Amino acid sequence: MPDVRYPIIYVRGYAMTDEEKNETAADPFCGFNAGSTVYRAVSDKDKPAQRFVFESPLVRLMKDFGYNAIYDNGLDLPDEGFKGVLSTRSIIIYRYYDDTAPLIGGQQSASMERFAKGLSDLILKVRDHVCGNADNCVDPANFKCYLVAHSMGGLICRAFLQNPQFNTPESKKAVDKFFTYATPHNGIDMAGINVPKWLGLFDINTFNRSNLMTLFGYDANLIAKGRSDYLRSGQDIDIRRCFCMIGSNRGDYEVAQGLSRTFAGHGSDGLVRIENASLCSIDANAVETPVAAAYAYRSHSGYFGIVNSEEAYQNLVRFLFGDVRVDIFAQVDSVTLPPAIQKDAADVDALYQFEALASPRGKPWYLTRRMAEEDSVACRTQQELATDADPSRRKVYLSSVFLANISRVNPNDPSLSYSLTLGVRVPDYKVKQVLWFDQHYEGSYLFRDTLVVEILPPATAAQPWQVRTRWQSQAAAPTGAGYQPLPWSNESATLKVPFASTSTPGISGTLVIDITGWNQ
Repeated sequence: MPDVRYPIIYVRGYAMTDEEKNETAADPFCGFNAGSTVYRAVSDKDKPAQRFVFESPLVRLMKDFGYNAIYDNGLDLPDEGFKGVLSTRSIIIYRYYDDTAPLIGGQQSASMERFAKGLSDLILKVRDHVCGNADNCVDPANFKCYLVAHSMGGLICRAFLQNPQFNTPESKKAVDKFFTYATPHNGIDMAGINVPKWLGLFDINTFNRSNLMTLFGYDANLIAKGRSDYLRSGQDIDIRRCFCMIGSNRGDYEVAQGLSRTFAGHGSDGLVRIENASLCSIDANAVETPVAAAYAYRSHSGYFGIVNSEEAYQNLVRFLFGDVRVDIFAQVDSVTLPPAIQKDAADVDALYQFEALASPRGKPWYLTRRMAEEDSVACRTQQELATDADPSRRKVYLSSVFLANISRVNPNDPSLSYSLTLGVRVPDYKVKQVLWFDQHYEGSYLFRDTLVVEILPPATAAQPWQVRTRWQSQAAAPTGAGYQPLPWSNESATLKVPFASTSTPGISGTLVIDITGWNQ
């Protein structure tokens, strides 16, 4: 992989009160320097947390990849008199709250439009300083940077990327990749209701979907869909250069003495609902494509926050610098009902829950973790899987993971390997709207097994990509042999691995694993 690194611009999240804005203004790194010493191994909050030291994204980027902060002689990039030298491995903090913080004389009201335009201006300043450093050998036309954002910061980035009122062709073109932690792309819901447009107190109506759609420059047709989580294919940003990191731990979010997690409800990180934290691309024919996402059992912020987590950091650096991209889908061929209710198939309702846990070889954490107990599963109904009304609903997006050569446990083993645990549950069946409890066993699975995937990139351009897979329930760990050529076309390949239940009720289908060389 070419050793290419671009400047990282970090955009922090929402600060509600003047005190929080002051705290933000007083922190040189706006939370990107926050680490953690504990890891919530299970969803039971009463069990003690494991000790696991994560120094912070800032420190780890410095230690692992040679990045540096840019502050020089007490000055930041926008300050008059700044004479710092920027390398391509610089970390820049977009301090958009400074002009609203009373602590440092800020008197302006918060404005998403001003914040988005300010991000465009900052990118061009970073470009000028990076390109002005002869040691970087970077021409302005080829300058690139990464946008990394938490929570509302991701909305500021999207306003900049999606609405031409807030960008220039040069600043927009400069963005190579866009990564969000726990961003409410589809707004914030409390007690099941989207925050209203009229709730201007503390700028909470920033998270109203209608306001967001206007901010992103949607046209009337897109506004009519009622969602603010769309990226317009071929217009906003290449969706393959975007990634959403999504949290599923509401229990450890302590803001407002726990009221936030109470009103956000299950299926959230304590503030942002899981279903609202992802992005979707839509093309001119209204065809929707999910944007790459991964899930972690972390809360919106705090001791168990998503930014200050090893899991999110690993997804960040693998997305930015990794070597292989893997997009994972479950293609469902058939579902089988319990024999006793097959005669009533037309009147049966059921919700199929798809769990997915992916972890790289030799690491004590997951790259993605979707579990029923944490409300982060992908779901399909009985009708969607048992009929052909919409065949596209039979293909279930599970997650995307990125593999990196530098993270190999054994430097003498050239393969990139991860395990994928696939689980499919049906919590209960309804027959004519009545729960059917005969033969019901709480927590049981239609299917659950772990697939081990080992990818062997070519050592030279003349060699093929190779792969080997095994379900842990069916085969012992292989030795050095067993690799098969991976058919490669247009810089990508698709691996298909069948799965099926061994009993009734059951499910059968194929794991579809799309593999792409990344940063090649």
